[in-house]
Amino acid sequence: MEHIVDLHQLTSRAAREFVRCYGRPPHWIAAAPGRVNLIGEHTDYNDGVVLPMATDRYVVLAADRAVSSSIESTHTRLFSTALGQQCSFSLDSLDGPKKPHWSNYVQGVVAAFASKGSKPPSFDALIDSTVPLGGGLSSSAALEVATATLLEAMTGRILPPMDKIHLCQKVERDFVGVPCGIMDQFSSVMGRPDHLMLLDCRLAEAQWIALRDPGVTVLVINSNVKHELAGGEYAKRRHECETAADALGIASLRDGDMEALDNAQDRLEPALYRRARHVISEIQRTTATAKAIRSGNWLDVGQMMYASHQSLRDDYEVSCRELDLLVDLARQLGRDAGVIGSRLTGAGFGGCTVSLVRTDAVLSISQTIETRYHHETGITPNLFTTRPARGAHLVSP
Repeated sequence: MEHIVDLHQLTSRAAREFVRCYGRPPHWIAAAPGRVNLIGEHTDYNDGVVLPMATDRYVVLAADRAVSSSIESTHTRLFSTALGQQCSFSLDSLDGPKKPHWSNYVQGVVAAFASKGSKPPSFDALIDSTVPLGGGLSSSAALEVATATLLEAMTGRILPPMDKIHLCQKVERDFVGVPCGIMDQFSSVMGRPDHLMLLDCRLAEAQWIALRDPGVTVLVINSNVKHELAGGEYAKRRHECETAADALGIASLRDGDMEALDNAQDRLEPALYRRARHVISEIQRTTATAKAIRSGNWLDVGQMMYASHQSLRDDYEVSCRELDLLVDLARQLGRDAGVIGSRLTGAGFGGCTVSLVRTDAVLSISQTIETRYHHETGITPNLFTTRPARGAHLVSP
């Protein structure tokens, strides 16, 4: 089980590293959480519903205005502690296609603010994080939202929450080139302690679902694998969903139902039928899971989590051997050992699983899964627990 670095410790570490990197203390520190999705995968860009929560793992940006004598006045410097890399970019050339680079998430948000007439001054920033990179826990959205939160403080322009969410989503879509839905940015901005959010991605509205039971814990396991087809396959799945919706004569798969889909099966390619079946059934499972959590029906919650994973594996085909193994190991332990349910979370093809487990069994479950997973794969997973946490905000340096 990973050592927990809480937000206070993280911001203190970032402030110290900023001083080491730039020779002076930061003036601002902005924090934004990652997210884990309990159920409702690949439904957000189909106008469906999802059930995420902000995690207590954060991306933080420690920053100060640039010292004019230290760098060109139109440039901003960034340092990533996770990557051990520094880069700079000009505030005068923020548009146009970009080569893939971690700084694009920051540059894109800066460009978006500038396009709204709120161009920030050049600044020095240090990025630190406890959100795993590339694990399907929205480290990119957290970086975008943390940057937007920083720029709000820096420019004095406070965006309405939905404007901030849409700005960050547009950055990821248009500046970075990932056709994401709204879930990740919404979770990072709107996270509420001890609550899941049943998010309607068409209406951009959330119902809050309390997750206060101290006897139930969210366990996240990072498989520590990421298969290279993830990026291209994500875009392919989105296109398949749009094609299936067109064939069904509906605006999006949110408007579909299983009866209409089955009636149209002969008109759909087998892969398109399976993609649509996953999305339509996953939307139904997500709504039912929220209802079951409200009523404390953990047996139903667990069954729907396993059904979700099966659908993602067989119909949507975004799982992989390592994720299947982690879910199978959790299921083999079962309710008697304290496991309620488990499934992959995120885009798939690697990354993480999310499980609900009994709090008093977290340690034994974690040790057993870690040992068996390593025995089968030779890979040591990273495991941590999380509570639903607060969304993006400024932290005192």
